[in-house]
Amino acid sequence: MTMRTRTLGTTGPQVSALGLGCMGMSGMYGETDRAESIATIHAALEAGVTLLDTGDFYGMGHNELLINEALRTAPAALRENALLSVKFGALRDPDGAWSGFDGRPAAVKNFAAYSLQRLGVDHIDVYRPSRLDPQVPIEETVGAIAELVEKGWVRHIGLSEVGADTIRRAAATAPITDLQIEYSLISRGAEREILPTLRELGISVTAYGVLSRGLISGHLTADRQLAANDFRAHSPRFQGENLQHNLTLVESLRKIAEQKGVTVAQIAIAWVLSRGDDIVPLVGARTRERLGEALGALDVALDAADLAAIEDAVPADAAAGQRYAAPLMAMLDSER
Repeated sequence: MTMRTRTLGTTGPQVSALGLGCMGMSGMYGETDRAESIATIHAALEAGVTLLDTGDFYGMGHNELLINEALRTAPAALRENALLSVKFGALRDPDGAWSGFDGRPAAVKNFAAYSLQRLGVDHIDVYRPSRLDPQVPIEETVGAIAELVEKGWVRHIGLSEVGADTIRRAAATAPITDLQIEYSLISRGAEREILPTLRELGISVTAYGVLSRGLISGHLTADRQLAANDFRAHSPRFQGENLQHNLTLVESLRKIAEQKGVTVAQIAIAWVLSRGDDIVPLVGARTRERLGEALGALDVALDAADLAAIEDAVPADAAAGQRYAAPLMAMLDSER
């Protein structure tokens, strides 16, 4: 495996062609193993992964503290190569429930102050609102991050799950490095309007959910019992007939993967990599074993025939069920 690099936007940093999304290490998908999570981050850094993605609301600060520990205990050379992408603004109750978003300038600076402390760093490489606050113009939120950039606390400004109009308004306010959005074989809504807008403006994509939270990893079975604290237990795509339909798509994809001598997860990640050099997939591996499998996607070459076969097996909009439950879908500016 040779780690390639890609550049985020026209103003952003050079990062590894795959990034590590650390959310799942803080309880969003059931129980976690802290020691294995840290070992996985170390293994990613050793393999050449430089982009680590987190959010201040992942485990209510747990994830940032976990990354802090992983970086403190990593060799200095690897620690210095790490680039941190942080989302902010999501509000949660003590029981973990979501209660909205806060994009006010004062809140932006407050969130950043706490993240810098928890992460144990003197700057954040890419800082982004996790969602659009409908009560605050995006110009005000981005303007506040731009002030943090001017003071050296933040290096680059990103966005997350916003639509084309919001992207244009944000980019007119300050340079935008990338948009983070769910993008996979079964989540392709961004292709209609958002991706063309980003490419027009020279803004990259960091794609999360490239395996649709494990749904198209090839490892999920219909009889798997999901814990109550597992996000997927409440996700429409993992319920009843939706799940059965979606796993049928996975089996079609498995046939193509087997013909190439790779795994389902590897071919799904390779497909996202094939969509353009301006897209950096974030893999949500929680163990060294799954990380190793994901990294193997870098060696998977897809030719025109492969891509056509994948398209036939998993056409756009083939998935059953929305990617979030209705209340969360209603909060997505990218879906409007």
